Amino acid sequence: MNKTLGIVAHSFEGGTLCFLTACREGAVHLGPHMHPEIVLSAIPMGLTLGAWETDDHQAVGRELARGVQQVADAGADFYLCPDNTAHIVLEKIASELPIPGIHIAHAVREEIVSHGWKRIGLLGTKWTMTGTVYPVALVEAGIECLVPDEQTMDRLQAAIFDELCQSIFRPETTELFVQAIRDLEAEGADCVILGCTEIPLIINAENSPLPVLDSTRLLARYAVLEAISERPLANRPGWLEVSST
Repeated sequence: MNKTLGIVAHSFEGGTLCFLTACREGAVHLGPHMHPEIVLSAIPMGLTLGAWETDDHQAVGRELARGVQQVADAGADFYLCPDNTAHIVLEKIASELPIPGIHIAHAVREEIVSHGWKRIGLLGTKWTMTGTVYPVALVEAGIECLVPDEQTMDRLQAAIFDELCQSIFRPETTELFVQAIRDLEAEGADCVILGCTEIPLIINAENSPLPVLDSTRLLARYAVLEAISERPLANRPGWLEVSST
């Protein structure tokens, strides 16, 4: 019996991409028109943007916890949140949630390790790029995390919220992200984490100077592997071990 996975959306772009990827990945493993059972919570991200700006993580945590409770009540055995920045807060409340989750950075780390990469570039919101979610997860595997300079981080942050999150796609914005990747490559990065759901809307393997790691799609793929595996879930909240088998 497959496990039911719960998607806790923070941005609608992330929730949509995660849902589609999980369904398509399910068909790869289970056959046409098949995928694990999925339940979805989509509390509007706009309810927490003010709290993010003021670093009120307690307020953000209440909404994220409400989303996890919704999918748990709907029958989810575990949850995944396709939003990198949200993990700053999820890490603080994971032990208090009703079901375990898959950590987005752990899924990305598993993929990095499988390729043998050691120096990784990271793009995302400024909160993600300056936060500890990825550096802590990667250092455990001996992987170094590189980020753009502060001015570039500010420009990327503005582009994400003022344009990409509102479905505005300008060639000059794509070039901004491509140049940020070129700069990371010059610093010795082996690949780049697209650590924000909206970045893959304009950056992909075809236009990136470095191999890309799409965090949302990777999270969904590893979640499907967990859902169809025969491994019993840990009988406690927190984070599940990520495995490609």
